[in-house]
Amino acid sequence: MVEPRNNADSDAKLEIQMLHDRLLVRQPSDDGERRSSSGIVIPATAQMASRLCWGDVLGVGNNVRNIKIGDRVLFNPEDQLEVEIQGDVYVVMRERDIHAIASERTEQGTGLYL
Repeated sequence: MVEPRNNADSDAKLEIQMLHDRLLVRQPSDDGERRSSSGIVIPATAQMASRLCWGDVLGVGNNVRNIKIGDRVLFNPEDQLEVEIQGDVYVVMRERDIHAIASERTEQGTGLYL
């Protein structure tokens, strides 16, 4: 279920059922400057190579096998489709477009943690 975050005019919730192998992902907004791990400030206008980004899974289709609602996933935002729902922008993608999952499950992994 997707709740509107920034729309004060609507208290209604919008029920969305994803189909087949589709995922609905909320991508965190990249507002302004960033800092590198060494503390260097990188301005928002700096050009960067294509980057993958993390997002939170809000919905999964019936045929999605490895991803659950609430997982954080790594994906390429430039190859995906965006949809606006009540003023908020979400990304719709296929399960096969996910590069990694960060979750509480410890079945497999790289040993790296967020």
